[in-house]
Amino acid sequence: QLQLAESGGDLAQPGGSLRLSCEASGQTINEYAAAWFRQAPGKEREAVSCIFSNGRSTKDVDSVNGRFTISRDNAKNIVYLQMDSLKPEDTGVYFCAVDSHGSWCGAKWYRPMEYDIWGQGTQVTVSS
Repeated sequence: QLQLAESGGDLAQPGGSLRLSCEASGQTINEYAAAWFRQAPGKEREAVSCIFSNGRSTKDVDSVNGRFTISRDNAKNIVYLQMDSLKPEDTGVYFCAVDSHGSWCGAKWYRPMEYDIWGQGTQVTVSS
């Protein structure tokens, strides 16, 4: 059974950087699109970035474009999220997700319902 485990969340200062990892186990994910979402306290889960199965194409929301970079290492079964120039509004629980029915980030990639496998999340706090 495919399972996802996020790690790398921490307390960071504004302007700082963090790298999140999402390690898959039980099954390879190299044929599936993968994404990162986040959820701030009292808010709905929102999309951050998506990456195609081959790692050659990505999609990001405007609020993180130019600051966050999603990548993957299919040999290691891991998806990463490099977060630079962090802002307090980036604070939240970050989740990785996989679409086991598709290999690309479709037009509605930003909808949580497009993904069927989720990790438990890792906390990111940006504060001085």
